[in-house]
Amino acid sequence: MRIFNSYHNKIEELKPLIENEISMYVCGPTVYNYAHVGNARPVIVFDTLKRTLQELGYQVKFVSNFTDVDDKIIHKAKELGISEREVSERFIEAYNDMRIGLHAMMPDSCPKVTETMDAIIAFIELLVKKDHAYVVDGDVYFRVNSVSQYGNLSNQRIEDLMVGARIDENAKKENPLDFTLWKKTEEGIQWDSPWSLGRPGWHTECVVMINNEFQKHLIDIHGGGMDLKFPHHENEIAQSNAAYDTRIANYWMHNGMVNIDGEKMSKSLGNVVWAKDMIEKIGANPMRWMMLSAHYRAPLNINEEGIDNARKESEKVLHTLQQAYIKLELADQTIEGKPNTEAYSQFMEAMQDDLNTPNAFASLFEATKKLNNALRQREIHTDVICDYVITIEHMLDVLGIAYERITLSEEDRELFAKWNQAKAERDFTRADEYRAKLNERGLL
Repeated sequence: MRIFNSYHNKIEELKPLIENEISMYVCGPTVYNYAHVGNARPVIVFDTLKRTLQELGYQVKFVSNFTDVDDKIIHKAKELGISEREVSERFIEAYNDMRIGLHAMMPDSCPKVTETMDAIIAFIELLVKKDHAYVVDGDVYFRVNSVSQYGNLSNQRIEDLMVGARIDENAKKENPLDFTLWKKTEEGIQWDSPWSLGRPGWHTECVVMINNEFQKHLIDIHGGGMDLKFPHHENEIAQSNAAYDTRIANYWMHNGMVNIDGEKMSKSLGNVVWAKDMIEKIGANPMRWMMLSAHYRAPLNINEEGIDNARKESEKVLHTLQQAYIKLELADQTIEGKPNTEAYSQFMEAMQDDLNTPNAFASLFEATKKLNNALRQREIHTDVICDYVITIEHMLDVLGIAYERITLSEEDRELFAKWNQAKAERDFTRADEYRAKLNERGLL
């Protein structure tokens, strides 16, 4: 497996810390509203990565958090007249519904900030003790100049960052680049700490949750959207380097951003599309298909043409698969075994090449074409059909596209027998009647 490591800005062979095991953490949402389609992309991308790794035989532990402490949550609670906890629980449930609605596997663990507070406070204490953080009037700031590697992930120099940072200077900070670890607050949910009543800064929680969930300071893969690369992930690495002399993960992965009809999605443009609405409108299979049609690191443009193509392409593959199930059912052929076709090998080679889903889809289309050809032969070779059915099923499993094997009832079998007999007798009127009945049952 080869993946693009954002930390080194190049494709590298994946070498896990423990043989045949992968530890993976993906930054989750701040739960103050529904997830938009941009939030859905990392769900699909990293779910597909996990499926690919499992297909290759790896045991994967996948963790993704919920940020349930934030100013936006406090504002939403005020707006709705409910508690912050009620806000976060409502949108955690909605996010999980969206995740399931996209056929994504649930993470092995979904830690919350509110349930990790003691460990977060202890971690900040460690940074203060090591002189990587300092306290001013109840706030705690991370001392960016205390780590030499700052800027490595985002490929930026501290000197260049300082130019922009001076625009937003904070008199309490030693350096405009220093970021908040603990914030003294007077409203909203608070915790008691050695410094003040308050709540943690956003950049600290993931470092602590990774340590808690994996019981180690270095994991294999850390992922998220491209928008998290700086400053969020850069600041995570800085804290981990300061506390434990590690960069948290050996491999950093970032998915590209989502545009709507060629424009960046934003509230000001009024083009924000909620993921739940799109799932309801087009279905999970076309949505995953569309999201995976572009390489995960490339920008993805969502428009009606792309949606229509995804719908047609997915339906074509699933319809061919359905016809194959029927042929095998009528022949009493059991579907079993492992994929051993050239198309499957090419598909997995593409997925192992930094999740090259466009090339993987090309292999899927080739397998579907060959299955179609096998189904059209006068003499049916069930072993060939079975090979391609197993191949396509494994491909769809890796891509997270749902399918359902058909089981024919006795009545279905009888209708097929009568239809075939009528065709053999060239009684086209009766044949058309039976064909219509089979169509009504969704079997043709």
